[in-house]
Amino acid sequence: MADDAVRIDGNTLRLPGGVRVRFMRTLRLPETGTHELPPGLGEFPVRRVEDHADTVPAEWRARGGVMLPVYLREAMWLSFAGSTEPAALQVGVGKVCAVSGRPWSSLLAQDPQNYVVLPRQRWLDGINSGKGTVRQFVAVPLGLGATVEGQVTGEEVWGGLQLQSFRLNDAELAKWREWERRRSVSTRSVKSVSAFGAAPPAPGAAMAAAPASAARARSAPAMGLGVGGSMRQEVYVDERSRGAWAREPAGRVFVHLVTPPEWRRNTGEAPPPSPVDRAAYTRAGLPWFEYYDDAAQDVAPTDTLGSVRPVGEWLGDDHEPWQEPAPHQVKQLGDTPGEPVEDGDW
Repeated sequence: MADDAVRIDGNTLRLPGGVRVRFMRTLRLPETGTHELPPGLGEFPVRRVEDHADTVPAEWRARGGVMLPVYLREAMWLSFAGSTEPAALQVGVGKVCAVSGRPWSSLLAQDPQNYVVLPRQRWLDGINSGKGTVRQFVAVPLGLGATVEGQVTGEEVWGGLQLQSFRLNDAELAKWREWERRRSVSTRSVKSVSAFGAAPPAPGAAMAAAPASAARARSAPAMGLGVGGSMRQEVYVDERSRGAWAREPAGRVFVHLVTPPEWRRNTGEAPPPSPVDRAAYTRAGLPWFEYYDDAAQDVAPTDTLGSVRPVGEWLGDDHEPWQEPAPHQVKQLGDTPGEPVEDGDW
């Protein structure tokens, strides 16, 4: 029987429909030029909000979902490795679609397309900027106007990330499964992307949780996603018709982005260390990546997302030195679930 709940398996989010999402730490790109895919530097730890109901703010409990710790200006990408059956996955940044730039919707749309298609879309590093590029996801606080949400809607209310999955309808799913059965290929699963990056940082030592009364009285610093540098990555056009997908979503989850001090107060855990400097990574000769699917078509750019300004224009230049990777460093890329994640009002 299919599992209709959202669950955490290690640091992997499992959404109904065979969707697997991991939140990957990475190097932040310069905001000028177009670059190769940066590496994975391990997974962000992910925890259920309801497991820390006595310490998280009331608005987080109301929205449910999960949380992960992120530093100011830290970059991330979403890995979909391990997703099994075809699925349409909507990705929102502050309830703005990261593919179309339109407001968050409970319905799939194809004009413009407001989702990515799994398992073909192996990862997503940022908002769709079209013409074979995306702009990198970069964490920034709410209240400055620097988030995608703030620039597109004129206000910053939600922050975080939102995910919503759709299965194929029953008839299409049955046809796909029969096709897969006839192919009789059991080794078609995508290789884990974790092999491309460094091992995840070791979890920190546990600490005593903050008193519930104190935690309930405070308001947590809210984080959202702005954009950083541009990289070569396609967001693939769906080759199926809209009618191939179920009308109702199979599952959804709100992903709260937590500052490291807030993570420690909420969970009692030490946050991961600050990510490595990108110039040091490149000087060490470690790999960057290039991926291209010549049989797929890229989703067209949107004016809405194309006009989003990078976080450096809001926060200033951090003067971090940049060293371009050498050609030989660019590599061609050809679990038991836990308790269900509680959904809420958002």
